[in-house]
Amino acid sequence: MRTVLVTGPGGAGRTTVAAATALAAARRGEHALLLTADREDPTPRLFHGEEPPGLDVVRVDSGADFRTELLALQDRAGAALELLGAGRLDAEELTELPGAEQLALLKGVREAAAGGHDLVVVDMPPVHQSIAVLALPGQLRRYLRRLLPPERQAARSLRPVLAQLAGVPMPARWLYETAARWDAELAAVEAVVRDPATTVRLVAEPGAAGVAALRTARLGLALHELTTDAVIANRVLPTGSADRFLAALSGHQQCALKELAEEFEDVPLHEVPHLGRDPRGTEELDELIDGPTGGIGLWEGKDGSARPEPWHVEDRLAGDGVLVWHLPLPGARKEELGLVRRGDELLLTAGPFRRIAPLPSALRRCTVSGAGLADGVLRIRFTPDPGLWPRTS
Repeated sequence: MRTVLVTGPGGAGRTTVAAATALAAARRGEHALLLTADREDPTPRLFHGEEPPGLDVVRVDSGADFRTELLALQDRAGAALELLGAGRLDAEELTELPGAEQLALLKGVREAAAGGHDLVVVDMPPVHQSIAVLALPGQLRRYLRRLLPPERQAARSLRPVLAQLAGVPMPARWLYETAARWDAELAAVEAVVRDPATTVRLVAEPGAAGVAALRTARLGLALHELTTDAVIANRVLPTGSADRFLAALSGHQQCALKELAEEFEDVPLHEVPHLGRDPRGTEELDELIDGPTGGIGLWEGKDGSARPEPWHVEDRLAGDGVLVWHLPLPGARKEELGLVRRGDELLLTAGPFRRIAPLPSALRRCTVSGAGLADGVLRIRFTPDPGLWPRTS
């Protein structure tokens, strides 16, 4: 199974490209799923109210998911809440809080990955929000480990005795059980996001703003080790128009397309023509799929693009006496990078993005001795700490 996450700047046509990608898979005989967090069901607009054969459309209902999760948590914590004299909340009075939509979308991605489809296409939020959403599982798991360390459960055998003495169930039990359940669910989502079969597809209208947004987005995706499989230049105008206004617009687009090709030289760039209107219905989506620039590479995702080199540690102990951590960050600039070592973690800043990454086990016994950026790869040098590094006879 493949998962394609479609994102880009707001208004770039992400939903249309996502729908066309899923529809093309269904036309090939694959069982495809289009997952969207859009507040409005896209089926009436994109498919005239009927799902094409072989294509399932699922809209994430973040409000319903929020109410279900909060009521379940309230039930599990019932004894502790009664001890505190707290009043119970009813489903009718619950409205979703900020962040509920992102969590519901992640849950939808996990459930979709287990649904047995050949292809799952996810209509993601605008690109900066998408990067934050995709980084969320790892961040939340880190917070849970810091706030509720698993080793703190060592006194579990004492809880029945303490519960009898207090006369009420000990709240630590349900708290740790809830944290463990959340950690397992977040780990499942993280596994889908990190899966080699999961890729990100960037969509933008060719223009100065679109190029700048995708350049920044690619850096954020690379910082979180996410693969960009293609760049989609949407609503491309035909060249050679006799109309001076359209000719000027087309000229600006062609300049932007050249910039995109240079910026993403190792990523396939596909052009989707402007139909002169927003596509409505499967027939008009088919015009995009079957158009002269649609092609098999765009809609199948089998364009031969290689995954970027993964983060890895190079062993130079026999030569330079150091270990080098290679972090591919295409588009990164030296003046926008920041590194801070905190225990067994490294706080990385790249442009507007930040990530706290755990150090590989071998590097935890080393000190940072230098770093350099060249050819889009950040190389951090680590020198073994004599007090921690195993001695050889």
